[in-house]
Formats: sequence, structure tokens, C-alpha cells
Amino acid sequence: MDNLHAKALAFRSLHQGPSPLALANAWDAASARLVEDAGALAIATTSAGAAWGLGVADGGRLDAGRALELVARVVSAVRVPVTADIEGGYADSPDGVAKTVEGVLAAGAVGVNIEDALHSGPGLLRAAAEQGEFLAAARAAADAAGVPLFINARIDTFLRSVGDPATRLRETLDRASLYVAAGADGIFVPGVSDTATVTALAAGLTVPLNVMAGPGSPSVAEFGKLGVARVSLGSAVAQAAYATARRSAQELFSTGTYTALTDSVDYSELNALLQRG
Repeated sequence: MDNLHAKALAFRSLHQGPSPLALANAWDAASARLVEDAGALAIATTSAGAAWGLGVADGGRLDAGRALELVARVVSAVRVPVTADIEGGYADSPDGVAKTVEGVLAAGAVGVNIEDALHSGPGLLRAAAEQGEFLAAARAAADAAGVPLFINARIDTFLRSVGDPATRLRETLDRASLYVAAGADGIFVPGVSDTATVTALAAGLTVPLNVMAGPGSPSVAEFGKLGVARVSLGSAVAQAAYATARRSAQELFSTGTYTALTDSVDYSELNALLQRG
């Protein structure tokens, strides 16, 4: 537990600059080790990539047991701190979220993402007060274990285009304030990359801001100048890997050629990475 506590403190410190924490999200042990070998200071999992790799659609369909088994494999594969994307906590109650967080800590991860998106029922987002209860339960479970788990509260107002665009920023900041009061250490707002909104979010928060980036987004350094503390690639790395699988198959079946495989990782290099103790 002492090692976990130290890793949790180290992970927290990565949100304090001078540059944003850059996270190329992994979805299995091999991708995690490749990301670490490229110079990552920490590893973040992607729930979408994890679900797809296990043959399940994203969006609350992966069960907690298999999700936590994957987190444990990722933790075992790398030396740097790991933060786990646990969607909405893989539970429908605060007690269930607390149990999932206990499992995250048992797996050796020192951070979590917990989102307020709903994937069934009439609403797009969980009511803010109820989501606060989920976050408070996660905080209490980590505190009981004596681990300063970094809880990154994801707000999907922009990603899911919730409500009136004119008041979306205010709604996001209001949710953020409630979530921080409940125990969140950071706020993650995917679906936002324009400089004006990112600047307003960073200025309106009292905790580190996490954004999701991709082609066309500002660079990590540019995001840092706007006040962003953490930049994630989300499921995009897994999507790019699966795009290579599709392109290589389509080329093989259509022209019988293999150019899509030109930039693959060398077999010996990848095998050597996975042989590392």
C-alpha cells in the first residue's frame, strides 16, 4: 500500500506543470508498454478501447470484473502510474461505485475517470446531484484505503451537446463546482478544443482541466498556454490501430498486396518489450 500511496502522489504531481500531462490512452498490456516506452510519464486506459478489445461495445456494456482485470494487466505491464477509465463506475449506485474503486486500487491503479453520461434511459446525463453522490462514494472508498486516488470527473455536456449552446459553458462549470465539492480532483471536458471555450473552462475551475485532443486540435504546448493541465487522446489511438487492421485486410482481399503493413512495429522490438520483467 505504501508503494501505491507513493505512485498516487507522483501521479497527482504530474498535473501541476510546467507542461500539461500528455496521455496516449492504452487498451491492453502491449499498447500500455509501447506508450510507456515512447516516454509516457503515466498511462491512462480507454474504456472504449478496452471494451472493443474484449468484444463488447462501449457505453456501459463492459462488466466491472473484466474491466478491472484489464486494469490489473496494464498496471503489471508498466512501471509508471496508471489511471483507469471506469466509465460511470460500472455501477448504478454510490455503493457500487465505491466497490469498483476498491477494485481499481486492488488492481494497482492510482487514478480514475468517472463520467456523468448515461447510456440508457431518457436522459443524456446523470443528474448533477446524483453524480456528486457517486463521486463522493469514490472519494470515501479511496480515503478509507489510505490512497490519494486522483478522481477525474468527466462532464459530457459538450461531447453530447446537452442543452442550450448559449448556457452550456455555465452548466459545465456548475457541474464542475458540485463535483469538486464531492471530492473530484480534476475535471475532464471532452468534445471541446476551441481556444475561447477551453480558456473559459480553465479560468472557471479550481482544479486541473483535462481535455481530449485529436487531429485539428491545438498542440499540447498550446493547450498548456490556455490553462489546460492534462491532454488525453481517448479512444483515438485504439481507433487508429483498428483502422490499420481494416486497411490491411481490405488491401489483402481487394488487390492482394500488403502496403498497409509498411509501418508496423518490428516483431523483435515488440516481443522484447513484452519480455521485460
